[in-house]
Amino acid sequence: MRRPQSNKDKRNTTGKTRNPRKKAHSKERIPSNVSKTKRVASDPDLIRLNRYIANAGVCSRREADTYITAGNVTVNGKTITEMGHKVKLSDIVKFDGRVLNPQKKEYVLLNKPKNFITTTSDEKGRRTVMELISKASKSRLVPVGRLDRNTTGLLLFTNDGDLAKKLTHPKHGIRKIYHVELNRNLTAEDLRNIQSGLTLDDGPINVDEISYINNSPKREVGIQIHSGRNRIVRRIFEHLGYEVKKLDRVIFAGLTKKDLPRGHWRHLTKQEVINLGMNQ
Repeated sequence: MRRPQSNKDKRNTTGKTRNPRKKAHSKERIPSNVSKTKRVASDPDLIRLNRYIANAGVCSRREADTYITAGNVTVNGKTITEMGHKVKLSDIVKFDGRVLNPQKKEYVLLNKPKNFITTTSDEKGRRTVMELISKASKSRLVPVGRLDRNTTGLLLFTNDGDLAKKLTHPKHGIRKIYHVELNRNLTAEDLRNIQSGLTLDDGPINVDEISYINNSPKREVGIQIHSGRNRIVRRIFEHLGYEVKKLDRVIFAGLTKKDLPRGHWRHLTKQEVINLGMNQ
């Protein structure tokens, strides 16, 4: 007698064995006629208002948000209190009635080597100081004042036009100290003559201080001066019959060459920028 099939036997005679590891549901395909959500590209000409204010050097972005909500900021004559508001660089943004410049202010200090001229470009193809700081910033920086081709030492670059003007104007008395090496010893009489003041072809000139360098030959002197006249340090000594063999600016507006090798540059610290502002 044939025994009846059990449920187990029935499952074994169905033909195909179900794979228990096979997923019950396959991934649904997105129909080709259904487009994915597109991201809206940000407008490169727009900038958040708090960033605009921060770049202008007024305050941090977080502080700018506070000033915006307080109603201290206007855009094209309209008070803006909306967080996240965006503006164009061409918009007129005012903070407490003062027009802002959105360009982030930068300050770069270079220890200039010889054989580089202080200019942004040269028609004769000579090497310029701009080559030395080409990687320092994407902004257009300009030198503050100038050092002649054979003069070495501190040279400041910035895109802060107001500060640059003030640092180069004689009335602000910005301290500049040079290490001078002459072709022969400077006599005590000539040292006194320089201290008393000289009259050059373009008028009288007075130095702030001059002295021999300690533990060095008397052909090496330090001179402090605030005049911005062209080649003034060299001309002072040439007027007395000396030749300047080496001229190195070691201090400018309180900035020094400490830890800055010749031909290298660095960005100023926040404290140094604050100190420059106090010099104005």
